[in-house]
Amino acid sequence: MSGILEGKRILITGVLMESSIAFHTAKLAQEQGAEIILTAFPRPTLTERIAKKLPKPTKVVELDVTNAEHLTRLEDIVRAELGGLDGVVHSIGFAPQDALGGNFLNTPFESVSTAMHVSAFSLKSLTMACLPLMQEGGSVVGLTFDAQYAWPQYDWMGPAKAALESVNRYLARDLGKQNVRCNLISAGPIGSMAAKSIPGFSELADVWNHRSPLEWDLNDPEPAGRGVVALLSDWFPKTTGEIIHVDGGLHAIGA
Repeated sequence: MSGILEGKRILITGVLMESSIAFHTAKLAQEQGAEIILTAFPRPTLTERIAKKLPKPTKVVELDVTNAEHLTRLEDIVRAELGGLDGVVHSIGFAPQDALGGNFLNTPFESVSTAMHVSAFSLKSLTMACLPLMQEGGSVVGLTFDAQYAWPQYDWMGPAKAALESVNRYLARDLGKQNVRCNLISAGPIGSMAAKSIPGFSELADVWNHRSPLEWDLNDPEPAGRGVVALLSDWFPKTTGEIIHVDGGLHAIGA
């Protein structure tokens, strides 16, 4: 039996460490039959080293999603490598240190602007850069952290994720006529590089120890990766503008 991504061509951002959701998405995508290409910033060499741990070799492209030149050249690079795309994975988020860790009331707009640009607007930028490569439709999947609530220490990344979730809905609205689906996975906390950059991350993650109906493992990104791969596949042909929770069920529990 062939994999659920057999014949698919997928661009994946955010592979920084073997512990990242993006890495496990890339690994699972290859195992399920996809050809993939990775993007990296600011250290492509780091991603190239991590990529050697994937089942098959893959090209790594430098991509700063806030750089118009990088976004413009992406189409030609991917077309030369894969011919086109059937899916895009947005696993990008960043906020300056003064926008995190309990500094919400004192964060300057410049830092908020950076968080919004990299973490939310980039979903639109990346999707539009890849859209000419998805002539027969496709699936765009991003990663969020449930923006319904104010989380300890998360500060301006919370509003940035709320913006990301809204951008996803508008992309779904505007790209449906081109048969491009846009969805998000809302994952529970994972001990990735991004998480470790959040001061007091352990306090935030500890909520899962007390409230998650299903046991949650901070060191296991594979469930979230499986969710991404499922949305990239043809098994969700009429699902768009959606947020699928892979969080042990915590989002459903009030207290």
